[in-house]
Amino acid sequence: MKVLVPVKRVIDYNVKVRVKADGTGVDLANVKMSMNPFDEISVEQAIRLKEAGQADEVVVVSVGVKQAQETLRTALAMGADRAILVVAAEDVHTDIEPLAVAKILKAIVDEEKPGLVLCGKQAIDNDMNATGQMLAALMGWSQGTFASEVTIEGDKAVVTREVDGGLQTIKVAMPSVITVDLRLNEPRYASLPNIMKAKKKPLDEKTAADYGVDVAPRLEIVKTVEPAARAAGIKVGSVDELVAKLKEAGTV
Repeated sequence: MKVLVPVKRVIDYNVKVRVKADGTGVDLANVKMSMNPFDEISVEQAIRLKEAGQADEVVVVSVGVKQAQETLRTALAMGADRAILVVAAEDVHTDIEPLAVAKILKAIVDEEKPGLVLCGKQAIDNDMNATGQMLAALMGWSQGTFASEVTIEGDKAVVTREVDGGLQTIKVAMPSVITVDLRLNEPRYASLPNIMKAKKKPLDEKTAADYGVDVAPRLEIVKTVEPAARAAGIKVGSVDELVAKLKEAGTV
């Protein structure tokens, strides 16, 4: 079985995000970028399936700017076999919308014919949480979302999902699209020898036009602002005063 894993290049989660002075978006100049953390988890899960003998090949895909090569090399260093980069934008500030990404991934799935697509549940930059579901709809495949546990049983996948009320376990027919959550696994660190080996692994470069997909944005960002600063707290001298203050604020 072949496993396809889409990955996205995002601002590193340790970096404090800054908004541009003109409010047109987030400032990405000289900012450290890395693989979306949820995508790291999906790459790790695909590699574990291969190590367990349940997958023959792990293919990673990224849709975005040319600099996403670095992200794909990281996935290759973790243990993926080969990579596909779809250059769909020239400007690092351009974010390809989920539907366009899903259409490109569908074309790649039609070519590669994987038995399983593992996606991160969402990207930490736009928090869309839509690409995996859109891909499943376009393919007409079964899907499992927010997976905290994945087990392959023949031609079925058993997925434990994190839902509001706790955990839900479902069994889906393969081929399938599964989006993963934080508690599925702990991604490995790429060793130096594997980082060196990753430089020799195949990385094919395509464009959105190669797949006949229009990536022109359908949404327009009107304005971007930073969250409001947290208001200062106040001290109270007694429980009665606390209750009175809460009543004034309308919270009780």
